[in-house]
Amino acid sequence: MGRAAVVCAALGVWWWATVRLAWAGVGCADWGCLLPAVGLLVLLSAGAVAGSAFALERVGVRPGRRVALTAAGTLVVLRLAAESLPSSTSTLADAAAYGVACAFAGVLAAFMTEPSVARGWRVAALAAILALLPAALALSIARFGL
Repeated sequence: MGRAAVVCAALGVWWWATVRLAWAGVGCADWGCLLPAVGLLVLLSAGAVAGSAFALERVGVRPGRRVALTAAGTLVVLRLAAESLPSSTSTLADAAAYGVACAFAGVLAAFMTEPSVARGWRVAALAAILALLPAALALSIARFGL
C-alpha cells in the first residue's frame, strides 16, 4: 500500500501540473474552445491512468491496471466530495492537497484490490468512500443552501 501511495501521489501531482499547464496553454475564455480544452484534459487523464498502471506494475503493485482504475474512480468521488469544501488560493496548497488525495486513493485502491483482503472489508471501504457523496451534498446544502 505504501508503494501505491507514493506512485499515485507523484503521478497525481504530475497530472495536476500538466493539466494546469495545458489549460493555461489553451488560454481562451469563450465557449468555442471548451471542446478542445476538455478533450485535452481527457487525453491527459487517460494517459495518467495508463502511466500509473504501468508504474504500479513496475514497483510491484499488482494488478496495476485494477489498482489504477480503482484509484481513478476513488479520485472522482473525492473530487466531487471536495466541491463542498472551501477552495484555496495557493497553488502550492492545491498541489499538496491533490498529492494527498492521490496517495489516499492509491492506498484505498491497493487495499480494495488486494486478494487477501476479505470481501466484507472491501465492501465496507467502497461504502465508506461512496458515503462521502451524500455527506458532501448535505454539507454543501447546509453551507450554501438550495
